[in-house]
Amino acid sequence: MNSPKTNSIPDEPMIFALLLIISNKMNTLLDREFKEFDVTTKQWFLSETIKSLFDTPPTMKELASEMGSSHQNIKQVALKLQQKGLLKLEKDKKDARVTRLRLTERSYDFWKETDPKGSVFRVNMFKEMNKKDIVTTRALLEKMLLNLTEIENATIEEEEND
Repeated sequence: MNSPKTNSIPDEPMIFALLLIISNKMNTLLDREFKEFDVTTKQWFLSETIKSLFDTPPTMKELASEMGSSHQNIKQVALKLQQKGLLKLEKDKKDARVTRLRLTERSYDFWKETDPKGSVFRVNMFKEMNKKDIVTTRALLEKMLLNLTEIENATIEEEEND
């Protein structure tokens, strides 16, 4: 967004637009980076979320919640990873209605191969940014995520009351 008009756009609508543009660009560029490994950004993110946030295999619902996605979307991505031998969908031992997602041994080796690409991408994305700005941005984005969760919960509550 290099148009001279962008300076006249108020901060909040501009930030909103920039977040959407950044999301689109990140997805496009990461898909290009991971193409040689035959995985998508969503497949990488799902695996990375399991690896980083869970000590035990999560349920579809738990993973969907952490990723800000729907159960259906998580299932579609998970099934693709299962076809590639990078993920196992297992019935919960205590409740057969619940499906847990477990990274396979093969996936740990596979993702080690992609780590350098992801690391270089991340380093390049944050180059020339100081620590203070990164900390401030993280706090701002976490607050935005909290606000979005509140909007989502209010919408769900509204639908249930209709």
